[in-house]
Amino acid sequence: MTAPVVAVGTDEGRPDFGPDDVDALADDLLAIAGPRGISSLPRALARAARDGSGMSPILSAQDLGEPDLVCYPRTADAVPAIVRAAVARGVPITTRGKGTGNYGQVIPRFGGLVLDMTSLTEIRDVTGRSVTAQAGARMINLEQTAWAHEHQLWMYPSTVQSTLGGFLAGGSAGTGTIVHGRNHQGFVDALDVVHATADAEVVHLEGADATPFVHTYGVAGIIVGATIRVEPLQQWRCVYASFASGREAFDAALRLATVEPKPRLLSADGPTITAALPDDPALVRGRASVRGIIDARALAETTDLIASAGGRVEAVREGIAETVKLSTLSYNHPTWWLQKSQPDKWFHMEVRGDALVTRLDEVEQVYEGGMLHLEVGHEMMFGMLNGIYRSPQQVIDGVAALEELGVGVHSPHQWYVDLDAERVRALAQQTDPKGLLNPGRWM
Repeated sequence: MTAPVVAVGTDEGRPDFGPDDVDALADDLLAIAGPRGISSLPRALARAARDGSGMSPILSAQDLGEPDLVCYPRTADAVPAIVRAAVARGVPITTRGKGTGNYGQVIPRFGGLVLDMTSLTEIRDVTGRSVTAQAGARMINLEQTAWAHEHQLWMYPSTVQSTLGGFLAGGSAGTGTIVHGRNHQGFVDALDVVHATADAEVVHLEGADATPFVHTYGVAGIIVGATIRVEPLQQWRCVYASFASGREAFDAALRLATVEPKPRLLSADGPTITAALPDDPALVRGRASVRGIIDARALAETTDLIASAGGRVEAVREGIAETVKLSTLSYNHPTWWLQKSQPDKWFHMEVRGDALVTRLDEVEQVYEGGMLHLEVGHEMMFGMLNGIYRSPQQVIDGVAALEELGVGVHSPHQWYVDLDAERVRALAQQTDPKGLLNPGRWM
């Protein structure tokens, strides 16, 4: 069963709890987390009711929910006690990192408790294979730590300030995905997870036992820590190139994807999206842009390919600050900048397949004002197709047209579990028998 293109709220999975249960839980949490570890102040509740779903005009028009309480555990050991208390009171738990996801995954559909994990930031160990950290550690800090040890993360998201737990639970791809695939494909060596049971404790899972809990939106367990893969640090160069048109830029990106060693990231935009990106002399107004994090050993081949494809190399930069900066111009971020430059105008759909380049003109004509942001992924092309927003029905109608062109589509306008949903539901029934973990995520 596939998720709908546009989310429509239902009461399926709504836990049976009320104000008295919330008040009793607040007293319980006061004893566990202390007076500074719990809040029901309007400002705290409002903050915990927001994420990056403002990028979707469809989700923005809906009331996605608001918590009754927010709890801020300061130690990983406190998390099982918090969960046991919530289970005893029958109050749902929605776990939250930095709230950078774009689909409303961390907004509590039915209220209850939001568990804010951002204080759990300890980075414990770095080896030649992996780094171990608590769930609230930020991905940028993990990358910086890896670099300090002459290593690099296999991947990190374009929203580099997101947390480790948030990326594993709700994200999927980013810088490094072009080589290693998505974050449920060997990226995680181990997880520390808390299930929603009356006797909840931290459960340590390794390898194949840990993987099923990745990209499950927190419905099957609360991630409190993880061990993720690293590899020897490569010498990276951030290459910015410009082209006369989006067609030339996208064709060049296809060719650049063949260089060895493979790029760590490769993004492309037409002139209109490029003009909406932050001011930078390497992003030339009126021209399309290709941006890549390129291994220094492939730099000469890369610049030659750019020139032979009719492009100009605008800048070559190096250092971790530059690789992180270029990463923040990838995936959903060009859409965000486009929306910022022209508010209340644009929407986007996540799309994939070679047809994005081979049938570019047809793809961009599906939606009014259509413009593609392209990413080179793991053995495939994918990106964000931007269009002028008119109505939810317009968004839905375009999906069939895209699929006829051979384009795969994933909607960023719904909050349902949509990766192997039946397997995740079966897992959650074992680890969350009362249905208290982030409920309302099933279609």
